[in-house]
Amino acid sequence: MQTLKILTAGTVLAAALVCAPAHAGGDSGFYIGAGIGQASADGDIDGGEGGNISFDGDDTAYKLIAGYNFGIIPLVDVAAELEYLDFGEPDDNGIEVDANAIAAFGVAGVNLGPVGLFGKLGAFTWDADVGSSSDDGTDVAYGIGARFHIASFQIRAEYELFDTDDADLDLLSASFIFTF
Repeated sequence: MQTLKILTAGTVLAAALVCAPAHAGGDSGFYIGAGIGQASADGDIDGGEGGNISFDGDDTAYKLIAGYNFGIIPLVDVAAELEYLDFGEPDDNGIEVDANAIAAFGVAGVNLGPVGLFGKLGAFTWDADVGSSSDDGTDVAYGIGARFHIASFQIRAEYELFDTDDADLDLLSASFIFTF
């Protein structure tokens, strides 16, 4: 009787291990997507002779996403991702900021069935127009999120922070992703 239980448990465990990589591999490959959300800009802006001006504004933003999920380890996602971001035109105190960026991220996540959690870390190169002046640079970006996926389709909710020397840009967004 004891041998039958051990044999049954071993068979179930072996079947689970064989099926797990097939599930993870279904999520691997190239993916593209788009998202929309709320961008916020917060920081100090050079006001010329008047000194720095505190700025805190928000606007509707969008992003385009392309990436590759390696699908190496069952239940764990590892991906490389590129994003084009348009932060809209947040304004405050009569000052308008027009900012956009290109970001490159390393993404790591855990699959919990059709739901997953992930984090991302990378860099972004940005360009911003503030009134009649312009500035650009390359800085650190990071974020966290959750996703729901069925077959090749994925819906994401995520929060990303883009940290510059003078200001912080953050984006709370919802995205739709398709994996090839």
